Amino acid sequence: MGEENPRQAPNTPESSTTESSIKQTTEIISSLIFLSHSVKVFPVKWQVIRNKLEELNTGLAAIENCDSSLNQSFSRLIVAILVTVNECYDLARRCVDLSYSGKLLMQSDLDVMSTKFDRHLKNLSGIYTAGFLTQGFAIVVSKPGVGACKDDMRFYVSDLLTRMKIGDTEMKRQALVNLHEVMVEDDRYVKTVVEISDIVNLLVNFLDSINVGIQEEAAKVVTLISGFDMFKGVLIGAGIIGPLIRVLESGSVLGKEASVRGLQNLTENSDNAWSVSSHGGVTALLKICSSGDSRGELVAPACGVLRNLIGVEEIKRFMIEGGAISTFTKLATSRDEAVQITSIGFLHNIASGDEPMKQIVIREGGIRALVRVLDPKTSFSPKTREIALRVIEDLCFSSISSMKILLNYGFMEHLLFFLRKGDVSVQELALKVAFRLNGTSEEVKKAMGDAGFMQVFVSFLEAKSFEVREMAAEALSSMVLVPTNRKKFGQDDRNIGFLLQLLAQEGNSGNKKLLLSILTSLTSCNIARRKIANSGYLKNIEKLAEEVSDAKRLVRKLSTNRFRSILSGLWHS
Repeated sequence: MGEENPRQAPNTPESSTTESSIKQTTEIISSLIFLSHSVKVFPVKWQVIRNKLEELNTGLAAIENCDSSLNQSFSRLIVAILVTVNECYDLARRCVDLSYSGKLLMQSDLDVMSTKFDRHLKNLSGIYTAGFLTQGFAIVVSKPGVGACKDDMRFYVSDLLTRMKIGDTEMKRQALVNLHEVMVEDDRYVKTVVEISDIVNLLVNFLDSINVGIQEEAAKVVTLISGFDMFKGVLIGAGIIGPLIRVLESGSVLGKEASVRGLQNLTENSDNAWSVSSHGGVTALLKICSSGDSRGELVAPACGVLRNLIGVEEIKRFMIEGGAISTFTKLATSRDEAVQITSIGFLHNIASGDEPMKQIVIREGGIRALVRVLDPKTSFSPKTREIALRVIEDLCFSSISSMKILLNYGFMEHLLFFLRKGDVSVQELALKVAFRLNGTSEEVKKAMGDAGFMQVFVSFLEAKSFEVREMAAEALSSMVLVPTNRKKFGQDDRNIGFLLQLLAQEGNSGNKKLLLSILTSLTSCNIARRKIANSGYLKNIEKLAEEVSDAKRLVRKLSTNRFRSILSGLWHS
């Protein structure tokens, strides 16, 4: 408990040379750090002192081999540090032995000691950056080349760590810049950084720096590390969430952007959701998203973080109470593509599989915003429109009331436009959506027939893709089951002729069943039936009926209807 320190400095440290004093000082500091772990009282204050001792020891160790004998300022600093360390050693022994006279007095003594170490660190940093010590120690280590070995990488990173610990503000910032640079160039450095645990802890502390440059660069490095799944746990264990959110609340624009990207990476699964929420992250993120003057580079990842947190029901409800639906509905029509995509994704995730939530999204204008994205008069990207189409399909097609609202906003007209003139990717998706829309109700089928969808489906019957041809034929087969659609379809001479021509073509056997189904349905319409019977393809159909049962059914329908027509003529003669 109360053993003497075997490495304690002599009573007259002035008599030691500078070189031996550095080594002696680092040994005493190491011994004091070890002893401090035995102290059970005032743990917070001792932890603060221990952190400063470790930082001081690193700084001294880094310049132990310097040619500093001609630097009187450095010699005087070593003497002062030795005196302070000996004083601290005495306090540590008294705390271990509980032999101090009073708690308040000891607390005051520890505060004074902490202040003295702060002053020593500041003085060491000043001497270091003044350049007096560079001759004997390679402060500026060259960046290893491409494919460098692990030892060279570690040596370079350790040098950067030293600069970050004892350098002045600009040196620390530049060390962070260099660290980020090599990590971007070669991701092996990320593992090296994480293995040197001091760096991660230092980065976390830098996020609370009052210097904007240091805070920004630290956030960039942390965000880079957070992109690797295997290292996320290290950052979380170092307490990264709170500092990142503090940057998000009061940091610079660049700091916020880096911070929110880091949070997005760290919340890709819901394990860290509660940590973000408990530090006020949800409120801060909603504030960013609702602020009209925030840049897309900030809003888009902020949307992404909130989207990641939806999986926790309590947080989801808190977002809704905070006006998230209204906020993201507005963002769905943002001019920034990334913001649009993430906000539409948020609305999709929060309402998917939750009927009451779908109704909230609809009431807040969610469907109107999504339909607006599809308006051909707007300049939204094909990618955004594809996402909007998918979300509309998922949110609206299962509810009659939602379908009515959707159609009232002009969705059908926009869908028809993209079927006719859309980019290939949007056109194919529009066909799939139209195919499903066609299956929702008889009323919708009739509306689609009135709008002109049947003619578009006919045009897809010649598509190169078998899937597209089959989908178009199946949709058309379903639509002509509606009497008004059959009549409208049969009134266009080109429709019947085109179907009969496709049926006669070789190599179209894959769609023959559907084509026959369409033609069979059309026989219930007098106009269409007559056109089929009077066409030059009747013999082809009769020949096909010898082998195909569906063709037999079509011939039978045509024959029956012709016999009925003859009887009807005789009856009225």
